[in-house]
Amino acid sequence: MPDTESSRHAAHAPSPLRLLVRVHLRSAWRRLRAIGQHSRLLTAVIAGFIASYLVLAFLLFFAGLRFIEKFPGLGTLLSERLMFLLFFFLFVLLLLSNLVVSYSNLFRNRESAYLLSLPVSTHTIFQWKMIESTVLASWAFLFLIAPLVAAFGMTREVSWHFYPVTTAVVALFILLPAVAGSFLAVQTARYMDRRLFQILVVASLLLVVLVTAVILRPEPIPEDLQETRVLAVLDKLLTKTKFSQIPFWPSHWLTRSILHWSEGALSGAGFYILLLLSYVMFFGTLACSRMGGLFYAASSAVQSRGSVLGRWGWFRARQKRNRNHHFGPGLLERALALLPGLSSSARALVIKDARMFWRDTTQWAQSLVLFGLLAVYIFNLRHFTQQLTNPFWVHLVSYLNLGACSLNLATLTTRFVYPQFSLEGKRLWIVGMTPLGLPRILSIKLWLAAVTAEIVTLGLISLSCYMLQMPLSQTAFFACAVTIMTLTLTSLAVGLGALYPNFREENASKIVSGFGGTFCLVLSFLYILASVILLALSSPWGGARALSSPRALLCFGGFLLLSLLLGGVPYRLGLRRVRRFEM
Repeated sequence: MPDTESSRHAAHAPSPLRLLVRVHLRSAWRRLRAIGQHSRLLTAVIAGFIASYLVLAFLLFFAGLRFIEKFPGLGTLLSERLMFLLFFFLFVLLLLSNLVVSYSNLFRNRESAYLLSLPVSTHTIFQWKMIESTVLASWAFLFLIAPLVAAFGMTREVSWHFYPVTTAVVALFILLPAVAGSFLAVQTARYMDRRLFQILVVASLLLVVLVTAVILRPEPIPEDLQETRVLAVLDKLLTKTKFSQIPFWPSHWLTRSILHWSEGALSGAGFYILLLLSYVMFFGTLACSRMGGLFYAASSAVQSRGSVLGRWGWFRARQKRNRNHHFGPGLLERALALLPGLSSSARALVIKDARMFWRDTTQWAQSLVLFGLLAVYIFNLRHFTQQLTNPFWVHLVSYLNLGACSLNLATLTTRFVYPQFSLEGKRLWIVGMTPLGLPRILSIKLWLAAVTAEIVTLGLISLSCYMLQMPLSQTAFFACAVTIMTLTLTSLAVGLGALYPNFREENASKIVSGFGGTFCLVLSFLYILASVILLALSSPWGGARALSSPRALLCFGGFLLLSLLLGGVPYRLGLRRVRRFEM
């Protein structure tokens, strides 16, 4: 009888995966309710900002698509090609994001190590971590794509069922890079220390760079075609984008299903939807049923290896030499010792933060991906100067370039600067009890972040202005503007990071995905939008002479005031918070 009752109880007990999902959903809901009860005004402001962003993005996408559709005979072709390109690059970015987040979530997470010690199957642990990584890596994609799909539907005047069907298709689409990213993360963790694997990864990256350079290299357009045949010119301009229309890409299936459904070709759309569904079911079933053992082997390999370079003879010889020698000051210590006015305690904190960043593979791996995309953007800027002769378009492209550099700056500050205070974690009392004190530590973190971001953004804006062949006066104007924006955005990220810390989480991606990180991202984007508009009005392609008019002075003064308020107020509030912080 007892055996029957225990078996009946076991049959009605929830599965471990369902239990994990339910516990985390309840925890997230309770944290959200606690935040809402703690500061209802701030929650309402953030909700208003998010709603404003969705509305503004929808209006911009709608206006852009309507503008493209006005081209007779070419609007449909251009809009469809833009959809193919957008979803292709978003697929690549989703794959990279899932790879980085899955590696951090599976092998650099305390919860994973804790679950492996419990009587829970490795398949269940892998399934839960894959679900969690998918949400963390894909929420921004959904946030970006929703206004575009809505604007596309409004432009094409589709039926009401287009929107729920598109939502379901996009949900299917994001599962494919999630499964592929988790699989690549497991294989990377398992074979990262193999010399052959490292050589293949480096060779593959070089091959991708070379192929991308060849594909994206524009073809010169003959002068006779520029004045006579528009279709021939358009075909030349779009000939390098045909790679996004290869039928084997999942982005091609998604785009085709959306286009066919908007045109009323339901059978063609159904074919691509079923194609997506079949691949998701096949690879999803394989991942959920067969990846548990591989995940456990990879986790054992990560926890047991000393270094990923341990199989190289030169690295072992270097380690052997280091054991027999006394360790002196490293290159970073010697470089910081040359800076005047930097105390030894501040120097030690800077060295600690720099080394912690370097030892976290997920941090600098994401920065490499970001800088790789920036390199592609910078190297393609020189082609604008060959096509732009009208002063209006030159002026527009210059400020769009400022907006692109500023958005890159906002990405850097939100992703890497905002979680720095929270990453101290439970060890915060160690640095807090030092003679420096938490306010001084926060100011040092601001100084380090501002200097590092300033080096990156000044180099980026200077190189992009050089590629656009701008005169020295305009380059100096943009450099001055981006310097002010750098100080503002770093102060905002550091201040909000101190106001909304998360010491329980060691994953920077989860810290950024929280309430404070979303707030910082929304404020950064709105500040960049307002700043670019004010700067465009204050200096309409006239260099320093444009600052003589009252309207230009008023707009530039508004930019300075906005920068001072948005950077100074959160940082002051953060300083007040850390002064009252109890260890």
